[in-house]
Amino acid sequence: MRLYLINPGNPLVTMSQPSRWRKYRVWKPLGLMVIAGVTPAGWDVTIIDENLGAPDYRDLPRPDVVGITAFTSQSPRAYEVAAGFRELGVPVVMGGIHATMCCQEALDHVDAVVKGEAETIWPTVLADAAAGTLDKVYEGKLVDLESTPPARHDLLTEGYAFGSIQTTRGCPLNCHFCSVSAFNGQSYRHRPIDAVVREFAMIRERLVLVVDDNLIGTRPEHLSRAKDLFRALIAAKVDKKWVCQATINFGDDEELLELAAAAGCVGAFIGFESLSDEGLAEIGKRYNILKGGDPRASVARIHRHRILVVGSFIMGLDSDTPGVGQRIAKAADHYNVDLLNPIFLTPLPGTRLWERMQTQGRIAASRFPQDWRYYTLSFPVARYRNLSWSQILAEMDESWRWFYSPWRIVRRCLGSLGRWRSPLITLVANLSYLRNYRADCNKLGSLDLSLGAAWIDNGATSRESSGKMAADPQSALVQMANS
Repeated sequence: MRLYLINPGNPLVTMSQPSRWRKYRVWKPLGLMVIAGVTPAGWDVTIIDENLGAPDYRDLPRPDVVGITAFTSQSPRAYEVAAGFRELGVPVVMGGIHATMCCQEALDHVDAVVKGEAETIWPTVLADAAAGTLDKVYEGKLVDLESTPPARHDLLTEGYAFGSIQTTRGCPLNCHFCSVSAFNGQSYRHRPIDAVVREFAMIRERLVLVVDDNLIGTRPEHLSRAKDLFRALIAAKVDKKWVCQATINFGDDEELLELAAAAGCVGAFIGFESLSDEGLAEIGKRYNILKGGDPRASVARIHRHRILVVGSFIMGLDSDTPGVGQRIAKAADHYNVDLLNPIFLTPLPGTRLWERMQTQGRIAASRFPQDWRYYTLSFPVARYRNLSWSQILAEMDESWRWFYSPWRIVRRCLGSLGRWRSPLITLVANLSYLRNYRADCNKLGSLDLSLGAAWIDNGATSRESSGKMAADPQSALVQMANS
């Protein structure tokens, strides 16, 4: 039996026109690699990642079943791919976060939907498909990570700068903007350390993305487990360089940082989210408020261990006012982060932010399913309280231009010398981010912007909505994902 597992093209990440810079923003579809790992014997499995270039499916051998995963921005392309195979009589099963949150929509385009974590139900899905008895909906349960087999890294061996691995699932923070807790739960589950170490050794790429939404967690027992993992990686001498996602508490524990660096950590993606307590309250990230502290000092401690810091900020919160773009850039510069990653406030299906903004009529890109392609975090899809369409685009551009000006890039490279880091790493990372932003701008220019024309510079509509929402301080951010 032949099985195709397909990762549809992402509209702002596609690599149909390859570039040595853009390959650093394309991550392996780890979810499909995990599903391949739990596929029963007897199935010939092929993973197709359209972000490396979409094949002509008519030239490929006809599969018996097609499985598709998709983040929200990928869903329009997912439905196109599904339609092509269904015309051939091939059953199509869709899973992942978008199909879970928009199940009925997905069922209009595919034969079956797997909701939630699919590992526990996937063998049943394939057995039913082989027998011609597919159900419409399969409910996956939260997986016991103690017994999960490793991902099939052997099925994707070319075209990526980074390998991928996951060591934990779930996030205890439960932010309003995030769909992780709705999909993976709030409990912080982790894989056995020896299994993680073995899988690390299986990855052919020397650079690895640890896709955990929060690698180190927030509680003392979480931090203790992270230290044990780092010690095991050091002892095993896996010889990988890796980057991770974490909260700002990553910079609080010197022993943790020392072990992380010795285990191969070269970069940390940290969500600062907002410059104010008011903004953090809007997105439900009260952990950052309660923790307090000095972000600049935390970044300095991380830097002492030669770990690069990417700072992420949200733009478009109800507390954001004109000038927010430069304020974010200046704050990131003051914190001495190596890279700035500003994103637009994006209401994603399944989040409390989505429910609130939909109720308030603030979803601007709402011609579904085609408008899901704009939900990349790089495009303003909502109506923002204090910023019109053109204003928020200008604020984003100002943020990028200020932080990534030639002089400031040079200054960061010189600063890396003082931290005993190679300035070449800082230079390449900054130029890569800047080039990707310019590529995004070019992509946006080629997209259908008629949705923006309906309310561009519509200050009256924006102010009217603002008045109706005055009693509700809650706002939000974005699904991390993967990222």
